[in-house]
Amino acid sequence: MTADSTVSSSTAAPGAEYAETASAAYRAALEVIESVEPRVAAATRKELADQRDSLKLIASENYASPAVLLTMGTWFSDKYAEGTVGHRFYAACQNVDTVEALAAEHARELFGAPYAYAQPHSGIDANLVAYWAILATRVEAPGLAELGAKHVNDLSEADWEKLRAKLGNQRLLGMSLDTGGHLTHGFRPNISGKMFHQRQYGTDPATGFIDYDAVAAAAREFKPLVLVAGYSAYPRRVNFAKMREIADEVGATLMVDMAHFAGLVAGKVFTGDEDPVPHAHVTTTTTHKSLRGPRGGLVLATEEYAPAVDKGCPMVLGGPLSHVMAAKAVALAEARRPEFRSYAQAVADNAQALADGFLKRDGALVTGGTDNHLVLLDVTSFGLTGRQAESALLDAGIVTNRNAVPADPNGAWYTSGIRLGTPALTTRGFGADDFDRVAELVVDVLKNTQPQGTSKAKYTLADGTAERVHSAAAELLAANPLYPGLTL
Repeated sequence: MTADSTVSSSTAAPGAEYAETASAAYRAALEVIESVEPRVAAATRKELADQRDSLKLIASENYASPAVLLTMGTWFSDKYAEGTVGHRFYAACQNVDTVEALAAEHARELFGAPYAYAQPHSGIDANLVAYWAILATRVEAPGLAELGAKHVNDLSEADWEKLRAKLGNQRLLGMSLDTGGHLTHGFRPNISGKMFHQRQYGTDPATGFIDYDAVAAAAREFKPLVLVAGYSAYPRRVNFAKMREIADEVGATLMVDMAHFAGLVAGKVFTGDEDPVPHAHVTTTTTHKSLRGPRGGLVLATEEYAPAVDKGCPMVLGGPLSHVMAAKAVALAEARRPEFRSYAQAVADNAQALADGFLKRDGALVTGGTDNHLVLLDVTSFGLTGRQAESALLDAGIVTNRNAVPADPNGAWYTSGIRLGTPALTTRGFGADDFDRVAELVVDVLKNTQPQGTSKAKYTLADGTAERVHSAAAELLAANPLYPGLTL
């Protein structure tokens, strides 16, 4: 273990202090599962073993604490609770009210938001709630007022059709998929691209950075109702103050999707103009990724948009997942601890170390580096597609995901890049020296991978490479154990 990679409470996920208790709980749970369907119990044990034995570099994944994981396996799973706290369509939801209120309270305090909504099941659900809350506030409410109605059910068929047409004819400007945006930011095959008349902004072709003047020009020309900021594969920080200025100039609502970097916001790595919450009208996020909570979503909003967001059910969502909301409350409580800030800073520092490791080994990085939690490696310099690189790395025990690069000649399926992130391995205790070694191993695999003919998927990995890299990775993993002390 290197000097800078000691597993400690400052970076590792909470749980080591109660590993013995957690071990007993998981063993008992797996015995119960095994009595009904042993293959599920076996797959669960195998999944932990696989995660312990691989270098997880997927930027959107992490390791939740045993407390978060155990919270999801309770009888809260059995409750229907459509509605909101204190205003449910089902009886006997008082305990759901408690956990949902706690999740929202922790989210408000953690991010400094006036309002938080903890019901979305995922990031796409959070974005859909946000979009429809914006439409309800900016289009539906004024339309009803103009018609002298309080509710859509009060409208005549003809008036409803007029309002419905207006709701379906609004404009959205978001970041393009190949320059780092997300499917839900107006990508045509996605529902967001079908809901809105959409256009997308990109990045400077020479630098790969967001060109705010170009975004402003596009917004002035297109005049969107919604300007979306945020990313899933952009390795730089965003100036959200500038994005708000652009939105205000054209009368747009600024929506920020911070699903990838919410942990860096929570951990105060991103502050001031780089913290989206004070600048956005509506902010969405997932609760896993860099927040290392359960898989789920959140919506944060100003007071103007809060009433519409609060109607996420029945507007977009059905019954909330009460057991996951409870786990969100636990994870957000963990993120409010001082040690989470140390973790978040380590995530950013480790990403810099990973980027530096690639650059000194002649790796080609989109934008030339990083200043968040991820790097995007252009693998065409190795003569590979993203799919070939992803598969060869997996053969060697390194888990990444292929990703498009700007103006990608191989498209969104085969791609020309791989995306790598530091949140998960930082949770295990990896430090800067470890990530430099990870970069060395990745380059070793890619240099020893050859494409087969003209195929964009088939490849050959040089003899001995997978075994050599597996062995080296095993040393790093052994020095930074996952869920140390937890035994099944």
